[in-house]
Amino acid sequence: MNAVAQIPSRLLVIEDDAVLSAHLHDFLSERRYQVTLCADGTLGLAAASSGDFDLVLLDILLPGLNGLELLGQLRHRSPVPVIVVSALGDEQARIQGLIGGADDYLPKPFSMAELAVRVEAVLRRVSMERHRTVSSNSVGGLILEEPSETACYRQRDLGLTTTEFRLLQVLLEHHDQVLSKPFLYQTVLYRGCGRHDRSLDLHVSHLRRKLRDSGAPESSVRTVWGQGYTLITEHL
Repeated sequence: MNAVAQIPSRLLVIEDDAVLSAHLHDFLSERRYQVTLCADGTLGLAAASSGDFDLVLLDILLPGLNGLELLGQLRHRSPVPVIVVSALGDEQARIQGLIGGADDYLPKPFSMAELAVRVEAVLRRVSMERHRTVSSNSVGGLILEEPSETACYRQRDLGLTTTEFRLLQVLLEHHDQVLSKPFLYQTVLYRGCGRHDRSLDLHVSHLRRKLRDSGAPESSVRTVWGQGYTLITEHL
């Protein structure tokens, strides 16, 4: 058996609902995670920035510092993966969370089974990325560096989140090919796509914006209606 796989992942739950926190602690601990609870945004930011955790579950409505402010500051300090778990489940709230650097967004109320799948998917992705050999991918003015997960266009840092970097990496690996949404969900988000799940579309939108802001052509990441997405490298 792989000894590394036996080391429990360390989860930080930043949630001010004492009842929900207790449920999360018990459920996740039963799944052999090391779980730390925090009920305050300011203290949660300090803990999340410490480097002691493999994943953060983050509520938005927190005392001290709200979750979106916390996330914004955290992204200047640490690349630790974050799943936002919030009662603010409308599209705009999800967009704000993903733009702010969240790796996933799970609206309340949610089932513990779905939470477990989301947590496992993010941790699995992070584990795979950490064990890759150091390499770089480039085409034209676009350069991707591993394992730092940084991407630059004509020497301008794109400021990508972990998920956005993985999306661009997969598109680059299969550049000028049309990749289906089910394929991208599995290879980028490590889960299947639900009928009403727009997470991938949001990540694509944010990636396009960041490429555009760096000076890349508008149509670099192109939608092929009814089929999926493709990275066009001709003018990069």
